[in-house]
Amino acid sequence: MFQTNQTTCALFSGSWVRDDTYPLYKYSDCPLIDAEFNCQMYGRPDSDYLKYRWQPHDCVLPRFNGLVFLSKMRGKHLMFVGDSLGRNQWESLICMISASAPKMQTRMSRGDPLSTFKFIDYGLSVCFYRAPYLVDIDMVGGSRILKLEDIHTHGNAWGNADVLLFNTGHWWSHKGSLQGGKYYKDIDRLVALEKGLRTWANWVDNNVDTTKTRVFFQSISPTHYDPSEWSTRATMAATKNCYGKTAPMTGTANPGTYPDQKRVVDEVIRKMHVPTYLLDITMLSELRKDGHPSIYSGDLSPAQRAKPDGSADCSHWWLPGLPDTWNELFYAALFH
Repeated sequence: MFQTNQTTCALFSGSWVRDDTYPLYKYSDCPLIDAEFNCQMYGRPDSDYLKYRWQPHDCVLPRFNGLVFLSKMRGKHLMFVGDSLGRNQWESLICMISASAPKMQTRMSRGDPLSTFKFIDYGLSVCFYRAPYLVDIDMVGGSRILKLEDIHTHGNAWGNADVLLFNTGHWWSHKGSLQGGKYYKDIDRLVALEKGLRTWANWVDNNVDTTKTRVFFQSISPTHYDPSEWSTRATMAATKNCYGKTAPMTGTANPGTYPDQKRVVDEVIRKMHVPTYLLDITMLSELRKDGHPSIYSGDLSPAQRAKPDGSADCSHWWLPGLPDTWNELFYAALFH
């Protein structure tokens, strides 16, 4: 029996198990996958990485059913809001749903910041709204200035959604100084993250109608640029990133992954008035060092692929792949 109650089932604590019924769809059946996520199309030679399923320790994760998703979400508006990891997950969900009803009438419109995929027969819109920091950004003198106390420009686009799934994280950890509006120059990144998330939380608390809309927040997605995370024998001569990795790590991920960011997210969500479900995917994703596009990205030139140390993408995830598991967890939290 499956229950999402965390005291009964710790969804995000478990291990990766081999399952030859995976993946849930073929990349060739889902043409909307961006080139940067489509490592099979761009020459990844192995395929065992597709054959793993997330197994929580004390329950069975329900298998995703696209027709059930469509029927339960008929006439609804679902929106992913965040950075390119959110786009990664948005494309995954569309592929997963489409695999269950391949002949269904659909319509796609891509834009910036808003892209929308419509399942016309069910009146379901699945959208991605690009807002890497969630808060608003101004351009001043050619520089991007974060408006840490302002989210209204973005927030005006979110109000009609029935389900909102937010993510942020990677852009806050980029190297270099952050300009946080006229009040904060070269602000500490963790301080900026907390201020930005509190602005987001206030927007949710003041604008979300809980009788109509459900809110989810996805924890930070890990990168795999440091081999010492998965091998105590890592040396300077070894590959410096995820290139060539073909299997998940075994056991449990390092609980110290992104501890400061996780603490900030936990504290902000705990103080919110609107119930916000934390999809805590960081640790289970940390185990998938094999899951990144690496050099098999359509965004890389042949010269770049020949130098994996400097060009491998160990931030995003292949499709089909890990974001499908994020969506299975989302499906479980949404309907079970």
